[in-house]
Amino acid sequence: MSQAETFRALHAGPDILVLPNAWDAASAALMEDAGAKAVATSSAAVAWAHGYADGDILPVPTLLAAIGEMARVIKVPLTADIEGGYSDDLATVAQTIRGVIDAGAVGINFEDGARDPDLHVRKIEAVREAAAQAGVALFVNARIDVYLKGLAKGEEALAETLRRAELYKAAGADGIFVPGPAEDALLATLAKEIALPLNVMGRPGVAPAARLQALGVRRLSSATAPFRAAYAALGTSITAYLKDGDAGALAMLGKDLPDLNKRFG
Repeated sequence: MSQAETFRALHAGPDILVLPNAWDAASAALMEDAGAKAVATSSAAVAWAHGYADGDILPVPTLLAAIGEMARVIKVPLTADIEGGYSDDLATVAQTIRGVIDAGAVGINFEDGARDPDLHVRKIEAVREAAAQAGVALFVNARIDVYLKGLAKGEEALAETLRRAELYKAAGADGIFVPGPAEDALLATLAKEIALPLNVMGRPGVAPAARLQALGVRRLSSATAPFRAAYAALGTSITAYLKDGDAGALAMLGKDLPDLNKRFG
């Protein structure tokens, strides 16, 4: 079974797919070694790690290099967050998809943001065609940002999310990602009404994976949480080191890190 087929099968169950989001080779390797069945990238974390803001700003060559570095050191499937494709030009998006596949990703997160959903339909179709030409069954996880970006409220938000889900399914999406909602009842409704595997974003207030699975959710993403946890710890430890100069205490904080030289050797 190819990695693309393996990744697709992970969405069919029986268990919910719990995805950690990496930003470089080391984070991806540690996530695989911790037991992840697949690894995702976080667009924001990759951008921040390279000194860019999130939001279709990261240079595509930097994106492709980061994907390639992660794919090189892990054996589990890798899915890449490519934001909105870094362009609204369909030919450019298709070119980026070919690069993403060549770099080793077998899935993508692909967000609509505040764009016209009809444009996103055309972009998904371009992605699907580019993947077919490459001979890879790329898993296209279409992200709907109605809730995350506050594009509508209440019943209107639900109706618009379901409408977009149908449009993106018809265009060739394999899964639907709805970041933002945390309430059990709403997540259960989305899982029931959307005819593709539902992905949700982990955030405060979102139920643990077992509960989400019972609600019908098929995939849980950690988003930027691992990056924030790692860099918050870095900031705290460096602040203490600069204050007291205790290099021994700083070294002890990293004593449980696996031997990455051995891991990559």
